[in-house]
Amino acid sequence: MRRRDFIVILGGAMAWPLAARAQPSEHARRIGVLIGVPEGDARPVITRFQEELARLGWVEGRNLRSDYRFTADPDRLAAYADELVNLRPDAIFAFTGWAARAIQQRTQVIPIVFLGGGAPLDNAVVNSLARPGGNMTGFANLFTSLGGKWLVLLKVAVPRVTRIAIIFDEEIPPEVSEVQASIDAAPHPAITIVRIPLRSPAEIERDIGAFAAEPNGAMLWTGASSSPGKIEAIERLAMQYRLPMMFGPGSSIRDDFLTSYGADVVDLVRGVSSYIDRILRGATPGDLPAQYQLVVNLKVSQAGQTE
Repeated sequence: MRRRDFIVILGGAMAWPLAARAQPSEHARRIGVLIGVPEGDARPVITRFQEELARLGWVEGRNLRSDYRFTADPDRLAAYADELVNLRPDAIFAFTGWAARAIQQRTQVIPIVFLGGGAPLDNAVVNSLARPGGNMTGFANLFTSLGGKWLVLLKVAVPRVTRIAIIFDEEIPPEVSEVQASIDAAPHPAITIVRIPLRSPAEIERDIGAFAAEPNGAMLWTGASSSPGKIEAIERLAMQYRLPMMFGPGSSIRDDFLTSYGADVVDLVRGVSSYIDRILRGATPGDLPAQYQLVVNLKVSQAGQTE
């Protein structure tokens, strides 16, 4: 099978709770979904996941029953992992690496399809990419080794840059690791790294404004797991201060920054849905290759972010 076949490729009152209120038939298959980010931040991922499952013939309330759990809190994540495993679903979709590891620690029987959380081999969630073995397979979208590559690409795209602000969510462990990897792999000793943790929009505005007060700056945003208010603040400030922006995740998540290099998270959900479909139809997860994908997107802003 071609590689493309494997990658048919990151809240509140959303579409799936409405569907979940329908009564499934007694022959419906059951899946668990553990999302390691807040519910609102998971909207693009879950919307695509549901659409793709429906396209493959799995309709909530007819032949599918889904149990969703969302949290960015490690303690609650562990409790939710226990809940989902105890429901004995036919398969579990785990979004983020720590969600995948939480499920993996609790079952070696229930099939697990993960999305995110670093290189599968580096984190020992699978034995090999071609034949993962065991009960887990999936798609990776974060690699700590990307940190240095992000800085190199940003420096190549905007050679005048001598200062880079790294914007990250200090509550997300993989993002903290990526920040350190970026610092360790700074492309030139003349590059000054400034850390800007994602807190309130007011604090983001203050910190980015202070950073922009000095010349030759650019920003690197490591992740997509931020609330809409924070995302809008970062976008607006990047344009206001004409700061070139490198966006870590793949280009389909945000297409309004100068450069991106990473996995196309929403597109990878097609692969996850395909694997869930195949498992529900009898496939063994250990026989489905674990995948990862990188997308490079370079563009020059028409609004004059670069000069």
